[in-house]
Amino acid sequence: MMRKLYIIFLLAMFSLAGKGQIGGEYTYQFLELTNSARIAALGGVQVAISDSSDLNLPYHNPSLLHPDMSHRVLVNYVNYLADVNYGYASYARHYEGIGNFAVGMHYINYGKFEEALETGELTGATFKAAEYALNLMYSNHYGRLNYGINLKPILSSFESYQSFGIAADLGINLSSKSGLTSFGLVARNIGTQITTYYRDGDRERIPFNLQMGISQRLKHAPLVFSATMQHMNVWDLASPDEEPEFSTETIYEYDEGFVKQFMRHMVFGVEFLPSMNFTLRAGYNYQRRQELKYDSKGSTVGFSAGFGLKIKRFRLDYGISRFHLAGSSNLFSLSINLNDNY
Repeated sequence: MMRKLYIIFLLAMFSLAGKGQIGGEYTYQFLELTNSARIAALGGVQVAISDSSDLNLPYHNPSLLHPDMSHRVLVNYVNYLADVNYGYASYARHYEGIGNFAVGMHYINYGKFEEALETGELTGATFKAAEYALNLMYSNHYGRLNYGINLKPILSSFESYQSFGIAADLGINLSSKSGLTSFGLVARNIGTQITTYYRDGDRERIPFNLQMGISQRLKHAPLVFSATMQHMNVWDLASPDEEPEFSTETIYEYDEGFVKQFMRHMVFGVEFLPSMNFTLRAGYNYQRRQELKYDSKGSTVGFSAGFGLKIKRFRLDYGISRFHLAGSSNLFSLSINLNDNY
């Protein structure tokens, strides 16, 4: 009965078509950052990859939390842009007859800042800015249908301003009988800001994101293709939700047809597995390329790549994402299997 209620509630959340935006128009934006080197190499968003050994996957779709991930430890580190660093650590356990559980901590450190007056005069004091999200995951299955939830208490601190919020990810995953095809659906960041940064402030929206994806492994070739459609709750990703007061008619002019608008939602990835212990990866994020490329020189903005390496009980992944001509982001993931019977 509880499984049926969960599925009904999940489908009800998927039916939400509320207005939303991307690109800095909400708080707790760090929730949208991927900390997995593997997912980053595959374009930054994938919700349907079926791999029972990768504890990174439940972060993007909690239904991918698998019994084989039990007693594994994961540590991620991301060397982001402008000396900003963030990361993620997680641990999972399986309990027979109950389900799969995992706990994780996602953080971002914006660094140290020098305090200044409104006139620009430095006071000599410094302050820090950081945000944290605790990840409490649970998953189970009903036949070949897997379902999961990720509850995320959030703390955001900027100098003396602090805010507390709560969010949740609800996901399902369905694999084919052959195990070669996997379908995923997830509603990310369903929640609200509980306390604002200052007294009597207005509550800001958090980045709700409805995503759907598919992963296909070829039967007679060592290739896995993945595609995810993101921001399904917002069709127009090219235009701002509201034009600022200082804008003119010539600044915001968009003339994109159906194909280009559709491509803005798509993220593509491919994995090449020449052996059981080594994987090469590449990805493409069209929306990222359109937002961050330089008009006269697109370069490799929006493209990503990486590799995975397994050595005994250790799993190491590396990914690099090209955000702008000014630089790229490097991601490192290390997973350790702590099972005695490994």
